[in-house]
Amino acid sequence: MTKERIVVALGGNAILSTDASAKAQQESVLKTCESLIEFIKDNDELIITHGNGPQVGNLLLQQEASDSTANPAMPLDSCGAMTQGSIGYWLQNAMNTVLKENGLKRQVVTVVTQTIVEADDPAFKSPSKPIGPFYAKKELSEIKNKHPRWEFIEDSGRGYRRVVPSPKPVEIVEYPTIKSITDAGIIPIVAGGGGIPVIKEGNRLIGKEAVIDKDFSASKIAQLVDADKLIILTSKGGIFYNFGKANQKEIFDVSTKEIQAHLDKDEFAKGSMRPKVQAAMDFVNNTGNAAVIGALDDVKEILSGDKGTLIHK
Repeated sequence: MTKERIVVALGGNAILSTDASAKAQQESVLKTCESLIEFIKDNDELIITHGNGPQVGNLLLQQEASDSTANPAMPLDSCGAMTQGSIGYWLQNAMNTVLKENGLKRQVVTVVTQTIVEADDPAFKSPSKPIGPFYAKKELSEIKNKHPRWEFIEDSGRGYRRVVPSPKPVEIVEYPTIKSITDAGIIPIVAGGGGIPVIKEGNRLIGKEAVIDKDFSASKIAQLVDADKLIILTSKGGIFYNFGKANQKEIFDVSTKEIQAHLDKDEFAKGSMRPKVQAAMDFVNNTGNAAVIGALDDVKEILSGDKGTLIHK
């Protein structure tokens, strides 16, 4: 079997479901790594990226709850870096455990990653990225009174969440390091939460209050490191047309031309499947290589081509 270089994007909700404790998230990460080990068994070069929406939102709440003159709350970009470290630690630890259990000798390393965005990206004026916990409609009034500057959206029928700006990634600062690590046979965990958003000011990189969509950053990294495939893993599986309706249809193999027609009709939810489809198409259109969107639990079947949605030219 031919070895492939594969970038895998994990959602933040694959790490945190309902229990936000460190122990519960570490248990979820261990299960995730038990699925990801299938790539290593296949002798593929694996690059792991992950979301941090639930985690960074919860951390912001903790920071604001303890904010004081002596101990000021950290800004969103620093909280993003903190979650890169904590989730990276959990993934490193779990992956090392699973590698040893399977008799595989590979090293794993987390790279705190900065992602350059444009200072004038219109996303800064139009927050759209959900972070933190879900709130019931009846809770919104009290929360808005407490945090009048926060903005909220209804997120995929599961409740309401705070939204923050989500600019598009322009450049991955550490991509040469990520490529070198991968070339050396090491498994890198990179661009957590899409990477820390920074803008260029002369020779400096300045952090911005935003959260980049991890799927767009994963697509950018996959292009920069010459990946053979981008795989976006979700909790619900691949792409469906008319999702949630009586006539919903699961799609297993689709061209970018066909799926663009469905994007143009606004068929995919903006906070969930739409950015995944757009990121996958960006990778396919710019490289000619295929992308897959599928369920984390179906990794074996995705590798064998039996599950997930394959997107190609």
